[in-house]
Amino acid sequence: MADLGGKTVVITGASKGIGAAITEVMIEAGATVIAHYGGDRAGAEVATSRAKRGQATLLSADFSDMGAVDDFWAQAHAAAGGRIDVLVNNAGIMRQSGGILDPIEDWDAIWSEAMAVNLHAPARLLRHAVSTWLNAGEPGAIIGIGSWVTTRGTSNPGAIAYAASKAAIAAATKTVARNYADRGILAYVIAPGVVRTQMSVDSAALTGGEAAVTATLPMGEWVPPSDIAELAAFLAEGRARHLTGATIDVNGAAYIR
Repeated sequence: MADLGGKTVVITGASKGIGAAITEVMIEAGATVIAHYGGDRAGAEVATSRAKRGQATLLSADFSDMGAVDDFWAQAHAAAGGRIDVLVNNAGIMRQSGGILDPIEDWDAIWSEAMAVNLHAPARLLRHAVSTWLNAGEPGAIIGIGSWVTTRGTSNPGAIAYAASKAAIAAATKTVARNYADRGILAYVIAPGVVRTQMSVDSAALTGGEAAVTATLPMGEWVPPSDIAELAAFLAEGRARHLTGATIDVNGAAYIR
């Protein structure tokens, strides 16, 4: 178990799936958590239910609105007393339509939404975090939750905008790693395969169903969100500084490169 006592971690998309699992593990490891959610406050409350008094702050923001993203960072920074150690860029959406053969109106709407929520919002937060650390002369870490679709594409044609947006934010995160390592700012990308989340269940329904997807996996099972969460906590602890810039695949040997 990682020891994150004394660290403050901002986690986006903390109300469900991977984000909820990361939130739970960070709290268990002793971190003070700023948990972002969109509209699911109940989910965020469950994810932070084991927090001690003052250990977790819940903040809502619509990540399709860049003004709301800026306000979220300001609120998080204030709630953290001016010191945020780690940003976990997890929040994201994956619509199941908007592919090449769908109506152009759907294509335009879903690409715009995916780029806003999956790219512009986390990039904006990344910018805020790095600028804050540089101005204060302090170290910090970005942990981006990516996807294997950034390098292999997606088998769901309707999720093309999702794949493109996740690839773009992964490249931005690696750019931070390359340019600010000498200032103590680290950045990692965790690239999961098929994770047991509702998002993956919805996607599987359009690509042959759960059984068909599972049959393609060497371990014969989907990645549990807790595996991603434990890895995120390890990276947040800061004991693997020279992993900065790495993309860490977590897919049970389903995609090896």
